[in-house]
Amino acid sequence: MTNPRSDNVRRPAALKAEAKPKSKISASRKLSLKILLLTRATEELHAERLARDEEKVRYLGEKIPPLQLSGLTADDLHKLCEGLHTKINVVDEERYDCEHKVFKNSKEIHELKLKVQDLGGKFRKPALRKVRVSADEMMRALLGSKHKGSMDLRSNLKSVKKEDIKQEKEMTIEVGDWRKNVEAMSGMEGRKKMFDAAGGGQ
Repeated sequence: MTNPRSDNVRRPAALKAEAKPKSKISASRKLSLKILLLTRATEELHAERLARDEEKVRYLGEKIPPLQLSGLTADDLHKLCEGLHTKINVVDEERYDCEHKVFKNSKEIHELKLKVQDLGGKFRKPALRKVRVSADEMMRALLGSKHKGSMDLRSNLKSVKKEDIKQEKEMTIEVGDWRKNVEAMSGMEGRKKMFDAAGGGQ
């Protein structure tokens, strides 16, 4: 009895193999092309190396003329050595500058390669989620341990007792028509009523 799971595993692999397009070039032709490319590349490298060696010999022949030491006195030899030392110092400075430029350029190339790899990679920017953060947590994240006060605004509100709310309701019920209220509160009697209502008589 065959296992149905093993058949399911084999089927997608067979489909993938069928989906691949067949190459038009045979394997022997590919191998011969690779061999031709490699031989051509080695020939070009050899020719480039020979040209570089010839350029080096020509450059050194221009910069360093052959020395003629025959028939020179001690003072002339001393002057010649001093001139060679000054030329060596100048060349050494140029060499140092060139090495520094090469190092700087290679570093920039390396950094640019890394940037290209980062840009060309499969990095996806994550979808940002909405997060509810209280004012205390936000201040704690920004200020760290320096933040000690509470930013809870409700705690700073004035607390109102239930008795005060009942008194306000009673006063609004008593007011009624504003004309009667004005007449009742006019004169000395009205002031006395207001004084008593405010709790001044107690």
